[in-house]
Amino acid sequence: MRRVVILFAVLCMCDSVSPAVLCMCDSVSPAVKFGQLCSGNSENSRRTSDSWGQGHYGARRGNRDHRGLDIMCSDDSIVYAPFDVTLHGKVIVYTDPEKAAINSGINLEGEGLCFKLFYVRPDRTSGSVRKGERIGIMLPMQSVYPGITSHIHVQMCDKTDPTPYF
Repeated sequence: MRRVVILFAVLCMCDSVSPAVLCMCDSVSPAVKFGQLCSGNSENSRRTSDSWGQGHYGARRGNRDHRGLDIMCSDDSIVYAPFDVTLHGKVIVYTDPEKAAINSGINLEGEGLCFKLFYVRPDRTSGSVRKGERIGIMLPMQSVYPGITSHIHVQMCDKTDPTPYF
């Protein structure tokens, strides 16, 4: 007696899944997630609202929009690589000399992403760093913006929204 085996393939389109078909789609949210950025904030909690404004992507900043996401980080805390990264130089955040105390950051690439971290004094500005290794120190934000929720500003190189990666 012959056995006939028939295989059925189901193609899932993540944006239009039929309720009768169960599909798991990684493309609904990015597969890349940032690991811990700052000592004392293992969940990468975000800056919400304070007397200086809000920390979400798109928040108003006078006549412009905020093009990053603010992750809470106490002044002088250790800043970590969120995943394996390559360091691509220092970032100058401001041209205003009154903000010199926090005028530093770093360009990074990893997991197919290009991004910047503002308000960080990097230990070095080139080479590779493994996930969870120290990349620098949070600068003294309170000295420039008293009362603000101290934070690292995460900005994608193309200025798109980094929120889905958190």
